[in-house]
Amino acid sequence: MVARDSLDGVATAFVIENDPTEDARRLGEWLTEAGLQLHLARPHAGDELPADLDGYAALVVLGGGQQAYPLPDGEPSASWLPQVEALSRKAVRHRVPTLAIGLGAQLLATAHAGTVERSESGPEVGPAVVGRRDAAETDPLFRYVPLIPDVFQWHADEITELPAGATLLAASTRYPHQAFRLGDRAWGLQFHIECDTAMVADWVADSTLLVELGYDPELVVAACAAVMVDVEEVWQPFAARFAALARGELDEGARRSLPLLGHE
Repeated sequence: MVARDSLDGVATAFVIENDPTEDARRLGEWLTEAGLQLHLARPHAGDELPADLDGYAALVVLGGGQQAYPLPDGEPSASWLPQVEALSRKAVRHRVPTLAIGLGAQLLATAHAGTVERSESGPEVGPAVVGRRDAAETDPLFRYVPLIPDVFQWHADEITELPAGATLLAASTRYPHQAFRLGDRAWGLQFHIECDTAMVADWVADSTLLVELGYDPELVVAACAAVMVDVEEVWQPFAARFAALARGELDEGARRSLPLLGHE
């Protein structure tokens, strides 16, 4: 499998949008600003997914309201999710830089024999912090992330068991598997970094999770808006480092000396 530059010579990331309410938003802007071209596929709208990632420098899998585990009848919660899992396996096998968020992270886990279940801790919604683990010190993307970074949460399912060989990079008290790496080029983030305030406002509208938690939608939006700058300060440089890896600018020898991109 060839996973370098697209035919026009520009490094291109294949982006899978699983839900129309969970697009790439700010993450997409950060990646394009860092030199990646984005090829967007919307399987929820009928776009077909490729059999492999030939011609793509990276894979990005976004979140969604579906479940990473089968429905009671044994069928996937969305028809294309097995294809997303297959592409995730091929990306890891062929060392294609991969960034998976929310549902995408859960699918990255299940694609490699990890376990995702309805969380016994209940839903996690709104602004939060996660704790960076010791393994992050040598991770090419996480080593510059603060010890307790701000993130956005919006999930009722959780990764209860990481795939064999996965490296845990971030955790929280109620949800121990917040971020992980498979191999040396695939990252899964249970939390969200791509949101802007408008996206959160869409999420809170008629949200069953907020009803379950008894949260006031307006307060959730306001709380998220209050940390937007803090989230960008941490995760925009993170996205830039991922783009550098996809573009071949973050090679094995340069990992330990990589400057903090975006904060020069």
